[in-house]
Amino acid sequence: MRKGFMLIASLLAITATVPVFAQAAFAPSQNIEWIVTSSPGGGSDIYTRIISDIMTKMNLVNGKTILVTNKTDGGGEVGRLTVSRVPAGRQADHTLLTFNSGDLMPMVANTANRIENFTPIALMAVDKQLLYIGEQAKYKTFAEVIAAVKAGKNVVIAGSKGDDVATYKLLIKELGFSETQLAFITNNATSDAITSILGGHVDLVMSKPAAADQYVLAGKLTPILALSSTRFTGNLASAPTLSEVGPYKNVEYPVWRGVVGPKSMSPAAVKFWSSVFKAVSESEAWKTGYIEKYKLQPFYMDYEQAREYMTDYQADYLKSIGK
Repeated sequence: MRKGFMLIASLLAITATVPVFAQAAFAPSQNIEWIVTSSPGGGSDIYTRIISDIMTKMNLVNGKTILVTNKTDGGGEVGRLTVSRVPAGRQADHTLLTFNSGDLMPMVANTANRIENFTPIALMAVDKQLLYIGEQAKYKTFAEVIAAVKAGKNVVIAGSKGDDVATYKLLIKELGFSETQLAFITNNATSDAITSILGGHVDLVMSKPAAADQYVLAGKLTPILALSSTRFTGNLASAPTLSEVGPYKNVEYPVWRGVVGPKSMSPAAVKFWSSVFKAVSESEAWKTGYIEKYKLQPFYMDYEQAREYMTDYQADYLKSIGK
């Protein structure tokens, strides 16, 4: 009997150290295609590459290679449609799509594609935006921007799609400005918007911390407004919230970041990938190398919670736009 107990204890000890894929009914058997519907260098691209790097270093993908592919055609709609149509089989189980609230909003507003055409796998973090000025900036503070608009100057903000547009609309509504007075240029990705301000083509750029971080460190971008209920930390702490600039309420439109697969992904693969993302979310590399570094909030949800959350979010957004 004692030998039996010792054997069980030994097996439990071994199981505790076995990688995720060895305990699941599914394990990657070919390279994984991970599609990102924004340009290289943008927030979604950084998020994807950090996670794929952690997965590889933690040996969570059975030694297979993760191929990150940027598909930005049609504002990302081509990439999303492609993933939604992957037929059942090995390819479906080896295909991932970076998906966030900024992807969902234009997708459901402009196309017939819906979250029901995908398989939610996990939610990982919540992100918020800031407004930045470049080295050639006419205005050094957001108070100066407000004064310029009130004086009849044309001020232009560059940003990305989806949640950036939603945040911008909340901002001008609170300020009492029209879209003509404080204009917004929509780009396919934040990296494209940043390129435009570095070239001096716009006055401000809206970005999450991840996409702008390297430019802030290099002194090429300076944050002047936190689109949040509280200030950010670290090298973004100098940016005031809107209520600190004037007699306004703070404006924020939190962005959730997650991942989905094709609708045809098998249940075994869904459970596998959800557990892999959970392992990533609990790793020190994720906590320090992404959450803390880029000033996000951890927000892990497994595949069941993510499906409910994304479905409810879609329903609320469709209702808000009258669809």
